Amino acid sequence: MSRNTSHFEKYAIGIYNPIEVGSIDRTDTEPHDRAIIRAILSEYIPNKMVKGDPEYTIFIARLNPRTTQDTIETEFSKFGKVKRCRLVKDIVTGKSKKYAFLEYESGHSVEKALKEMHHEYIDGAEIIVEREAERRLQGWKPRRLGGGFGGRRESGQLRFGCIERPFRKPYYVAAKNEPGPSSH
Repeated sequence: MSRNTSHFEKYAIGIYNPIEVGSIDRTDTEPHDRAIIRAILSEYIPNKMVKGDPEYTIFIARLNPRTTQDTIETEFSKFGKVKRCRLVKDIVTGKSKKYAFLEYESGHSVEKALKEMHHEYIDGAEIIVEREAERRLQGWKPRRLGGGFGGRRESGQLRFGCIERPFRKPYYVAAKNEPGPSSH
């Protein structure tokens, strides 16, 4: 990580780095929890069977277990034409895993859904809405392997770089006789 903070991104773009997303300001150089080490050491192969455009796909999580795919499509169709919707279910039990992926026909619809539906309620459950990460970020590791985004403070395994928990701009303290970033 360079000390140049003139160009700052709040969100992870292009590459998923487990150490970086474990850091509130992207400045960590060492893993601070076991899950980050697990993410670094794990191998994850993205699902090649997933169809659609990752730039037009959103991830919807914390769904009520009773929420149906039809309900998700209905709620999100008010932002634009939905091309695909997939409520993820356990292959053995058939029960909802409480997250879904939804693909729109346009980027404008994605932006509206991200803005309007994040922290809204569907079937009594407060949901989160993020951009799909698996196909957009090289090196993506899901939460079950120690990666992912978000998390709860109580777990001590917060992950940053997403809408739920964006990176914060690093605070730069110049050493004595060292010019700060604005003195060029």
